[in-house]
Amino acid sequence: MPTKTATPAKKATPAKPAALSLHIGLNAVSPTHYGGWSGDLAACEADADDMQAIAKSKGMKPTVLMTAQATRAAVLAALRKAAKTLKKGDFFFLTFSGHGGQVADVTGEEIDRKDETWCLWDSQLIDDELYLELSRFAAGVRILVLSDSCHSGTVTRDAVPTPTQPGGARSRMMPPAIALRTYRNHKAFYDGLQQDVAASAVKSGFIDPDAALAQVAVTSTRLTTVVNSFAPSVILISGCQDNQTAMDGDFNGAFTGRLLQVWNNGRFSGNYTQFRHLIAAGLPPTQSPNLFVLGSAASFLTQRPFTV
Repeated sequence: MPTKTATPAKKATPAKPAALSLHIGLNAVSPTHYGGWSGDLAACEADADDMQAIAKSKGMKPTVLMTAQATRAAVLAALRKAAKTLKKGDFFFLTFSGHGGQVADVTGEEIDRKDETWCLWDSQLIDDELYLELSRFAAGVRILVLSDSCHSGTVTRDAVPTPTQPGGARSRMMPPAIALRTYRNHKAFYDGLQQDVAASAVKSGFIDPDAALAQVAVTSTRLTTVVNSFAPSVILISGCQDNQTAMDGDFNGAFTGRLLQVWNNGRFSGNYTQFRHLIAAGLPPTQSPNLFVLGSAASFLTQRPFTV
C-alpha cells in the first residue's frame, strides 16, 4: 500500500491591523462657557464628515462628534477607549476641525507662558492633556492627527481676519479677548487641569507634557530629547504654523479643502511628507501647514497616507 504523504501545515495568516478613527467638528461652541461667545463657523462639521468618509474608505471604524456632541467628556472617552483597544501595528486616525485657543501656562514650561488648546463645546482641551492621552496608546500603534484649527505660540499675532463677503472665509482662532475672558472666568478649572496632568505624568512615568509637546501643531526643538520615549508613533499635520491663522470656508476649511484636493479620492500615491508639501503648495503663505512626529515614526512617514 502506498504511504500517504503528510499535508504541510498552513502558515497562519497575520491578523489585519485594527483601525479606529475619531472625527471632531464644531461649527459653534457653548456661549455659557466661553463668556457669551459662540464662535460660529461654517465648514467644520463638513470637514469631520469628509474625514469620516476617508476613514470608512480605508476600512476604519469611525466615531464622529459634531458641535454640541463634542464635549470634553465625549472626546476624552473616545480617546481612552481607542487607547485601550488598539495594539502594536494598529492604526488610529484623529481629526479636529474648529477653533484653536490658549490658556495661561501655570506649570512653567511654555516659553511664551501659553498652552494651546482645541475649543470643544463645553471647555477647551489643553495640549498637555492631548499629549498625555496619546501617551497612553500602546507601543507600535500608528496615530495620524490632522488639526484644522489655529494654534498660536504667542498672544501677539495678526488681527482676526473678517469675511470679505457674506459667507466668506473667517478665522478659526478664538479672539484673544475671548480667550482671556474664558480663562479668567474658569481660571481654577484650567489651572487645575494642567496641574493634574503634570502630577499624572510624574506618577505614571511619562515625560512632562509641556516639555514634550509645547504646541500640538508645532515642531519644537525641545521634542528631540523625549521623542524616543514616546511609545506610539505619531504624525501630526496641522492647518497652519503657530503664528498663523487657519481659515474657515463655505464648504471646507482651507486646509481640509486643499487636503481633499491632494488626496483626490485616493488617487494620491506619495508618502506623508510629500502629502504635506503638496497641501502647503496650494495654500497662501499666510497659512503654511506644519508636520511633526513623536515616537519612532521614520517608517510611518514613508507610508501612503491613511494606510491601515
